[in-house]
Amino acid sequence: MPLTTHWPLAGLRLTTPRLELRLPHPEELAALASLAAEGVHEPAVQPFTVAWTDVPPDQRARDVLQYHWRRWGDWRPENWELNLVALRDGVVVGTQGIGARDFPVRREVNTGSWLGRAHQGQGLGTEMRAAVFHLAFAGLGAQHAVSGAYTDNAASPAVSRKLGYREDGIERHAVRGRPAVLRRLRLTAEPWQRHQPVPVEMAGLPACLPWFGLA
Repeated sequence: MPLTTHWPLAGLRLTTPRLELRLPHPEELAALASLAAEGVHEPAVQPFTVAWTDVPPDQRARDVLQYHWRRWGDWRPENWELNLVALRDGVVVGTQGIGARDFPVRREVNTGSWLGRAHQGQGLGTEMRAAVFHLAFAGLGAQHAVSGAYTDNAASPAVSRKLGYREDGIERHAVRGRPAVLRRLRLTAEPWQRHQPVPVEMAGLPACLPWFGLA
């Protein structure tokens, strides 16, 4: 009996001109962990609120594995987080996440992602986020997508502008023991429909709808 019988999310596929996004097989999750161990940003900056990269490489790899396993085990239709690996020509280049709480009522998703350093600066981040927006807006009927970036992180807002995000206020956080300003960003369905910069194909969604809290 295939895994999709009990875990239909394993059959969900999103494809862009250069990438395929899906739940990872064990070997692909191991490749993602190795990618994290090699580093995903300049050590002088910390683009994440949770400083998960500020640990030795072996621990960083282990933390990536455990994070994905926890998200699978904690999945509930009212509180879910889908973390997909992005593959280019069969090679794992990064991960793209999308999550929500009380999605059928709020119709709002949040996103987060990272790429291995060797794969940055090639427009892959735009394709990854465009893929999960297609899932959210075209597939699930979302009305809002929210994200954020710290003021010293230039790459993430550049991707956001391409996709049609608008400023949505600021938050103050403590990162590495110092104050940091996070600029909130919000994208609604109508601007997304106008901006779609990347064609996306989707497969395997109908069987997954109850897992997202949808009939």
